[in-house]
Amino acid sequence: MGKSRAWIFGAIMLAMLLALGVSCAKKQVTMETQEMSAEEAAAQQRAEEEAARREAEEARQREQRAREERQRQEAARMSEEASRAAFEDEDIHFDFDKYVLTPQAMMILDEKAAYLREHSGVRVLVEGHCDERGSNEYNLALGDRRANSAKNYLVKSGVAESRITTISYGEEQPLCMQQSESCWSRNRRGHFGVR
Repeated sequence: MGKSRAWIFGAIMLAMLLALGVSCAKKQVTMETQEMSAEEAAAQQRAEEEAARREAEEARQREQRAREERQRQEAARMSEEASRAAFEDEDIHFDFDKYVLTPQAMMILDEKAAYLREHSGVRVLVEGHCDERGSNEYNLALGDRRANSAKNYLVKSGVAESRITTISYGEEQPLCMQQSESCWSRNRRGHFGVR
């Protein structure tokens, strides 16, 4: 019986050792699984952080491109407004009692014609003005001839006649009220308004 007890004791010990070994192996596998899960979780977190960083960078770049596009559009709008203002602000002038274009007036009209050719949707009103000398009727007729003189030059320069309207104000809208040649010469003008 001593052998049998020893054998039973040995079997029990073996079973315990096996159970302990299986238990330790399970703990080791569980610990390794937890370590892998922690590594996987850390890797997943890094991947999510990288994706979030890339998304934020892409959003920043989109916003930068949108801001640059708005700046380009604003610059183009301001440039267009400046071109239009320059077109409207520069008058042509005529000699006393004349409606023939001066060389200076022709140079200005060449620039205006170029602007109108570039901006095919723009229509223009050409105003004829005179100084105060002469009757109202005479100055209205002279202002009309001055406006038409400028219109004809623009048409010959390639601007469609249908885009140009003329009006004479005669002496009704002077720029200068003094009675001197320098003042009168400013009033003898053709003015251009964009419509």
